[in-house]
Amino acid sequence: MKAMILAAGKGTRVRPLTYEMPKPMIPVLGKPVMAYIVEHLAKCGVQDIMVNVSYLHDQIERYFGDGQQFGVHIGYSFEGYVTDEGEVVPEALGSAGGIKKIQEFGGFFDETTVVLCGDALIDLDIAAAVAEHKRKGAMATVVTREVPWDKVSDYGIVVSDEEGRIVKFQEKPKREDALSNLASTGIYIFEPAAVDLIPSGEVFDIGSQLFPMMAEKGMALYTQKQEFDWLDIGSVSDYWAVLQDLIRGVGGFDLPGKQVRDDVWAGLNTRIDWEGTTIEGPVYIGAGCHIEAGSKIIGPTWIGHGSHICAGAEVVRSVLFEYTRVLPNAKLDELIVCNNYTASRDGDIRELADTSMEGIRNARDRRMAPRNGVPPELPVAA
Repeated sequence: MKAMILAAGKGTRVRPLTYEMPKPMIPVLGKPVMAYIVEHLAKCGVQDIMVNVSYLHDQIERYFGDGQQFGVHIGYSFEGYVTDEGEVVPEALGSAGGIKKIQEFGGFFDETTVVLCGDALIDLDIAAAVAEHKRKGAMATVVTREVPWDKVSDYGIVVSDEEGRIVKFQEKPKREDALSNLASTGIYIFEPAAVDLIPSGEVFDIGSQLFPMMAEKGMALYTQKQEFDWLDIGSVSDYWAVLQDLIRGVGGFDLPGKQVRDDVWAGLNTRIDWEGTTIEGPVYIGAGCHIEAGSKIIGPTWIGHGSHICAGAEVVRSVLFEYTRVLPNAKLDELIVCNNYTASRDGDIRELADTSMEGIRNARDRRMAPRNGVPPELPVAA
């Protein structure tokens, strides 16, 4: 069984998280979200995985390599071009266009292939999904999940007949216009004949172009309504909610590190000055962090490695990327701190240079890299 992971997009809906990293590399419990997908595919017996890349492609390729550490084979298809001056210019081809490029180059899609977006945590029984796909004689299948009716405007909605044949797609319809509450999960199953339908050399999308065309022509395009965990990082608010759920234990993912107190986990070489400090879990504190006496941390909270929480600071239900310093008496409430930006749970983005963000500093540059496992002294407020 083969699979393809869609990883070429810029992830504009999850900025600022994707200003310096591609969306599949967004960290979830200490490792990229795409790592969970690769691990799940390996667990399901998928050995050959193609990944289309474009925006900040080198980060994905360096981390995953040829897939040996995951027990799979990974190949890459770069979408873009190189100028005469040697500049690499990303130029994504769309989800279906990326598939067509791979097929025309090396014929990868020569059997039933699973195609997945690289930005969600799933535990789908892939073998069972493929078996149902074949039983129906489908040319292509869209795996769906029921979502609350008041949330249909957040998703691509699939409309099907009683036999599961797809008759229409609705892209983020209003509640009153929605004809279904089945949301596409970005997990598809393709036969080679479906790939043949994709035009060559064009920017072409699966959900908005290929599948509507197949539905209009009455082709064997089916939906599967599956019950499985699907934690989608479609927006900044989704990311905040997913981390909150995972730290609480939803989905059965174990927190890394060592449990140092009830509902408190910490990585190696982390120093917690417990006198006068309040930590109400679940809380994970990464390696090489310093939690000063008199600080307060309320979970679910994730604190990235190399961070420093100063005395009197308060961190409530927040996600801090690596090397974040929360200054004395500052308060973070339901925030994501990512490099030089913060984002609220509702997606409100601010730069750390903003005067309202004076309580936070970040030191993710080469001068501040840890040496010999000891985190650097982070800069103080001016």
